[in-house]
Amino acid sequence: MHHRAGASSAFAVARPTAGWAVLRWLNLLGVVLLVAALALPVYAQDRPVSFADLADQVSPAVVNITTSTTVTANLDQGIPQLPDGSPFQDFFNDFFNHNGPNGGPQQQPRPRQSQALGSGFVISADGYIVTNNHVIENADEISIEFFDGTRADATLVGTDTATDIALLKVETGHDLPFVSFGDSDAARVGDWVLAVGNPLGQGFSVSAGIVSARGRALQGNYDDFIQTDAA
Repeated sequence: MHHRAGASSAFAVARPTAGWAVLRWLNLLGVVLLVAALALPVYAQDRPVSFADLADQVSPAVVNITTSTTVTANLDQGIPQLPDGSPFQDFFNDFFNHNGPNGGPQQQPRPRQSQALGSGFVISADGYIVTNNHVIENADEISIEFFDGTRADATLVGTDTATDIALLKVETGHDLPFVSFGDSDAARVGDWVLAVGNPLGQGFSVSAGIVSARGRALQGNYDDFIQTDAA
């Protein structure tokens, strides 16, 4: 049975397809899940009584992402960059090449593991997950922690560096709770928005705000971001 976290009546169900086609839909998404809160009980002043029910609906689809990357220090990074023919070039080359133990050559650096954390959200019952490209860029291993604490390894399906979006895939053997794509054209400046994520691996977090602007361009003409004040 599929468990879809329907955010509101303003969202039309758009079932994602596999692979790169999904990336075409993601240029309005950021590091956290943004949910339009348009179908909630309201006061006479049109302010929601509570976002708790909506948070309960979408939270099972939010995941924590941990990546591991093998990095090696560059021995040349400590050598000053001098113009060709500089009288000090031979001196610095000799110093850095013979500054190891007992005056010998420097030891080769050992590779080390670097880890990073980020948030993502499940967009299909069969395990497709959206996150930011900078979270998984150059990662050797990608691990997903679900809302209930279970874990699974993920593989990278594709990325769009221009909009900083990445698509991952996990295999769990069972259907996952997921959120559905909606009609971003229906979002208006001033609409309520929830930002749902797992910042810095500290745990599930929700904040509320409004749509502040539409059509924001950060890097070029292909950007079309929705600005919110929900952190």
